[in-house]
Amino acid sequence: MPPGPDELDNRPPRRRGAAPDPDEADSGPPRRRAMPERIEPAPARRRRAEPDGAEAAPGRRGPVPEPMEAAGPAGRRRAVPDAAEGADPRRRRAAPDPDAEPPRRPAAPNDRSAAVPEPGAEPRRRPAAPPVREEPVTDVLPALAPPPPAEPPQEEPQGDEYADYDDYDESEYDEEYDDYDEEPDRPRKKKSKRALGWVAAIAVIALLAGGAWYGFNRFFGYDDFEGTGTDDVLIQVDDGDSTSAIAAKLTSAGVVASGKAFVKAGEGNPKLARIQHGFYVMKSHMSGASAVDRLTTPASRVGQLEIRPYTQFDDITQPDGKVTPGVFSLMAKASCAQLNGKSTCVSADDLRKAVDAADLKQLGVPDWAIEPANKADRKDRRLEGLIAPGLYDVKPGSTAQEILGQLVHTSAEAIQNAGLTPQSTGPGMTPYQTLIIASIIEREAVKADFGKLSRVIYNRLKATPPMRLQMDSTVNYVLDRPTLLTNEGDRVKSGAYNTYKNAGLPPTPIAVPSPDAIQAAVKPPAGDWVYFVKCEKNGLSCFAVTNDEHNRNRDLARERGVI
Repeated sequence: MPPGPDELDNRPPRRRGAAPDPDEADSGPPRRRAMPERIEPAPARRRRAEPDGAEAAPGRRGPVPEPMEAAGPAGRRRAVPDAAEGADPRRRRAAPDPDAEPPRRPAAPNDRSAAVPEPGAEPRRRPAAPPVREEPVTDVLPALAPPPPAEPPQEEPQGDEYADYDDYDESEYDEEYDDYDEEPDRPRKKKSKRALGWVAAIAVIALLAGGAWYGFNRFFGYDDFEGTGTDDVLIQVDDGDSTSAIAAKLTSAGVVASGKAFVKAGEGNPKLARIQHGFYVMKSHMSGASAVDRLTTPASRVGQLEIRPYTQFDDITQPDGKVTPGVFSLMAKASCAQLNGKSTCVSADDLRKAVDAADLKQLGVPDWAIEPANKADRKDRRLEGLIAPGLYDVKPGSTAQEILGQLVHTSAEAIQNAGLTPQSTGPGMTPYQTLIIASIIEREAVKADFGKLSRVIYNRLKATPPMRLQMDSTVNYVLDRPTLLTNEGDRVKSGAYNTYKNAGLPPTPIAVPSPDAIQAAVKPPAGDWVYFVKCEKNGLSCFAVTNDEHNRNRDLARERGVI
């Protein structure tokens, strides 16, 4: 028989669940029943299933929470905490309300009031769980997935809704969610990316700045030494070299640090534009300005050899005692220089010995001149007339053989350019005979009379009977004197070069002929002149066909004080 209302009010509350064993009902406080079998968590975070509206059946602690579907292959997702749990993500549930009704005692045997609610009291219901949010499957890693939107706060459970779970070991649930404590800190990662971006930006700016600086130096900057240099350096400037070409040579030789240093220092300097070809003694490690100053100083040029027409190999002594240097002396002087305290001079005697012992073919003498030149009365005269007039660059430090070879090779080309070749000679003459005639013209006349004097020589050589040349210049060649009137004693000394005694031409040229003298010897003008004498103080001669006319010209020259 069910108890009455009064009996119900006087009985202590009981815990929901199975009735205790009658034998143990009065033996002491009711024992807590064994903990139900633990439900293994699903791979994804679990949400509590929404309970139905019925009361829990006796003997069970309550509806078993249903596992949620896995959030995806990326791993388990934790349930979004309610407002009370937001501060502590590891908190499982809120603690029971202290004002809630105390737990009921276990019901006695045959006590049916456990399932009967108190009069006028509504049965308690668990609050409805929030609807399960269906999340689409995504491949985004949990560390990169955006945070889920906040859910509205849930009401605190009232009473002893969770009293049946007091026996659960919280450490078991803590272990389940330990994996989520290692989630990366997204704000820190953003800061790391921002710092990496700044580092990359600074690196790009540095790279651009370095490239700009390199480009500026490449096109506008240049290296330069300081001071006037140290050791002597020999530099050769070729004919036609520009300032940039000279700068490149100086840079290669270590004179200046860069070509721009020299070019910049020489801007606006008119002397630099007048630099001639030749050898220059510079210094190593010179500043650009010092290099320009030294190069434009005449004393820095060495190895300069100038051979003028009329010059012979031996020196000539003038009537006043002044010595006119010959080709040997000029070559010796050009070979001299001081390089780091050492002299490079080659003496005139060394050059004379080199000519005496030289193989003319190896020296570069033209083939048409080798045989007649070897018939000279002295071997050191074999190169007479074969050196053309002009400016030569003798490299200091060269040997006598090297100097002679350079001059002969260059002169052979110059003689050919002047119009004397085996195919272009004077009328009835060989190339070498034409060269001898040109040398006599050079020594006996001024340029204005070259043509007429050439005709006089040809007329005398072809006269019938032949006439001796009777040239004072051939006699003075042996005497190493300029062209002056000679006497019988002088003529005896001249030997084979005595054209007063010997018919025909002398054995070798007697001087360096100019291109004009060579042209006059190759193409003499028409005329019948066979006599001439200098009758003007400016060097002009008076020409005659007959001897009587020639004697009158001689008297005129005496009156004018020429002879």
